[in-house]
Amino acid sequence: MNKITAAITGVQGYVPEYILTNEELSKMVDTSDEWITSRTGISERRIMKNGASSDMACNAIDQLLKKKGIDPLEIELVIVATVTPDFPFPSTSNVICDKLGMKNAWGYDIIAACSGFIFALQTGAKFIETGTHKKVIVVGVDKMSSIIDYTDRTTCVIFGDGCGAVLLEPNSEGLGIIDAILHSDGSGRKYLIQPAGGSNLPASQETVDNRLHYVKQEGKTVYKFAVTNMAEVSARIMEKNNLKSEDVDWLVPHQANLRIIDATAERMGLPKEKVMINIQKYGNTTAGTLPLCLWDWEKQLKKGDNIILSAFGGGFTWGALYLKWAYDTPIN
Repeated sequence: MNKITAAITGVQGYVPEYILTNEELSKMVDTSDEWITSRTGISERRIMKNGASSDMACNAIDQLLKKKGIDPLEIELVIVATVTPDFPFPSTSNVICDKLGMKNAWGYDIIAACSGFIFALQTGAKFIETGTHKKVIVVGVDKMSSIIDYTDRTTCVIFGDGCGAVLLEPNSEGLGIIDAILHSDGSGRKYLIQPAGGSNLPASQETVDNRLHYVKQEGKTVYKFAVTNMAEVSARIMEKNNLKSEDVDWLVPHQANLRIIDATAERMGLPKEKVMINIQKYGNTTAGTLPLCLWDWEKQLKKGDNIILSAFGGGFTWGALYLKWAYDTPIN
């Protein structure tokens, strides 16, 4: 009997309608389109004016189920990667299952910042590989505008709102998720953090007045660590699986900074045409960046394609995941 792997059999994304451009941001903080574009590669980002992370996720999952012709009652597990849950508890996964009528599913949230989708994907794969589950949905979603200080130009120019969701199902053809290398280093927490709102620093008038419920980042340190580790872990997963640059069909990099993406591709020996980049139109949607790339490029993906997903996030967290694409997208 062939080994069972967890394969992505469908993908869907969702981004809010409202577009926040660099020009509009330059009227809010001391910045400019040239400054933002040259340092990040971002031209615009989507902002959700009304609603929560679960609303974006429900939109993506609902469209995914319709596209696949799957009844919500068939879904057994929903794993949500997010740092902007609807509530501290219950989990956003629970909320999503209720809203969409996925009454036979259980689920939970994973917090691993920008690496969240990779961590959740690897976790979801294990439920498929063990044979206990047949249909698992993995979501990466963040409403970053809810925790961004729009008077802080070091963070407000980077982040946007968005969501992507994939369906995992069993595969016996050797396709799907093959390997992953995942890391975390909690000593990096002081360089990229939302200081208040947890048990360490509960909400108070003082934390609100000091704007401690927003993302704080020491950009130079984060950039240096991200460039080194995202590139190295991507090269390592290639070496571990005996992949040369010509064997890799696509790199799906976390969309945090164009220079970090370029450094990762260079370390892997990949030309730009093999690198998925949509940072210019969405910015950094944290856990949403990787599935949004897969959604944007779905029609170009072919069954058997070797794909490397790579990410780096606050915590610090980072990792790379190797998968073989499991289907050719039907041409409608």
